[in-house]
Amino acid sequence: MSTDTPGIDPLQALRAPRDPACDVFLTGPVFLDIIFTGLDSAPVRGTESWARGMGSSPGGVANMATALARLGLHTSLAAAFGDDHYGEYCWDALEQGEGIDLSMSHTVPGWHSPVTVSMAYEGERTMVSHGHEAPAPTGTPAPTGAAAPAHAHAHAPAPAPVFPHCPPRARAAVASLAPGRSEPWVATAARNGALIFADVGWDETGRWDLDALPDLAHCEAFLPNAEEAMRYTRTDCPRAAAHTLAERVPLAVVTLGAEGAYAVDGRTGAAAAVPAIEVEALDPTGAGDVFVAGFVTGTLADWPLADRLAFAGLTAALSVQEFGGSLSAPGWAEVAAWWQLIRTCDRQDPAALERYAFLDDLLPASARAWPLRRAVPTIGFRQ
Repeated sequence: MSTDTPGIDPLQALRAPRDPACDVFLTGPVFLDIIFTGLDSAPVRGTESWARGMGSSPGGVANMATALARLGLHTSLAAAFGDDHYGEYCWDALEQGEGIDLSMSHTVPGWHSPVTVSMAYEGERTMVSHGHEAPAPTGTPAPTGAAAPAHAHAHAPAPAPVFPHCPPRARAAVASLAPGRSEPWVATAARNGALIFADVGWDETGRWDLDALPDLAHCEAFLPNAEEAMRYTRTDCPRAAAHTLAERVPLAVVTLGAEGAYAVDGRTGAAAAVPAIEVEALDPTGAGDVFVAGFVTGTLADWPLADRLAFAGLTAALSVQEFGGSLSAPGWAEVAAWWQLIRTCDRQDPAALERYAFLDDLLPASARAWPLRRAVPTIGFRQ
């Protein structure tokens, strides 16, 4: 966790005595992620491949929770943890290392932690996951529908998330939508005043029907990627897709990969586009979660739409330069170091610098030198 830029609270000017203690609530499965980097190519059957880098960290929904916490948001996570060493490590890393509230989480006796091994090469990743569904706490209703669980790794089976009877009162909540599934906690959180931010996974049914996402009706913001947005809206242009989605949700944000992101405010009709920052990507794991966390931060802080997009894209760009999901999530120290560096580079585009000028009011005058390194390769050392 980055602790060298203390005291930055993006919501400080907005906080009031009667506000909820929780800024963002989320729920889902926590994996132990083991990440190999520095592979020159995909592993070949029958051979042994050596990776030049390796890291271990909590993964799954922990990627999003860590990204939010490192940006200064008070984050509450409801999840199941195994009572093995992996589960113990993930709990300590999130609660003690990142300051995430786990009061709604629980440990399951005799249940082993789900694990994902991720291999990063050629700007992509290949993952192998293993896990069993965690038993729900006594009396906890199961989610309706038979779709994959929220915030699971893409294209991998995973344990079902934990759904609390009543989510805590919060400013916002993050959900992952899937066809045919409705999570009762989402409607409860929305009724209690939380802004719901949602992403969506690949529709394995092939129907791509927005009406099959019942919780979309509770969402403040919907953040699909370009391919998902175009399929759901039957359009052939990501920007057109965003405008169509803005007829269903107040904020439609379509991520465009290397081309940045485009957003439409359905209430005002305002739109914003921000190009991506060119970086040398080490590992894309968790970049989508970091983007959402950055956008949630800017929205709760009531920034202009273009600033929210720029900040979300910046945090995602910083994350892919480190390996791992939660390991790579940047905090304000990383943002400050990048901003200090970028302004000293020769031949910078003045318009590009102006795009991030809003950071001046948020960041300290000085910061540590770039690059900053955080990731560690092992589960932990004995003290």
